[in-house]
Amino acid sequence: MDAKLKHLELIQGVINRLAGNSFYMKGWTVVLLSALLVLVVREDQGDLSLLGLLPVLVFWGLDAYFLWQERLFRALYDRVRLINEAEIDFSMDVGVVRADPRLTWIRALVSRTLIPFYGALAAVVIIVAVVV
Repeated sequence: MDAKLKHLELIQGVINRLAGNSFYMKGWTVVLLSALLVLVVREDQGDLSLLGLLPVLVFWGLDAYFLWQERLFRALYDRVRLINEAEIDFSMDVGVVRADPRLTWIRALVSRTLIPFYGALAAVVIIVAVVV
């Protein structure tokens, strides 16, 4: 049972790092977008605020990648949790669970956790472009 627990701990460590990276993505997006919009408003260049959509879209895609990888590792965790201890090989290859059609980058991109966050940021950028 020790081998199985150690393998699950390794997988959980990766899941925790991916979740942390996702948190940092959101933080960096807010910081960069806020700085850009402050400059745009200060200089009264509302049409330049649309440039803020670029970091929103880039960080949205990158955050979706981290969420996708996290979901793959969660599926691997479930798989390892159910296998016999004699079959534990400490593999971290998520290829064995990638065949699941629910585990895609596109599904992570349009997840109910990312759309409200990045959609709201994109809406703020558009509102600033119209108002300023």
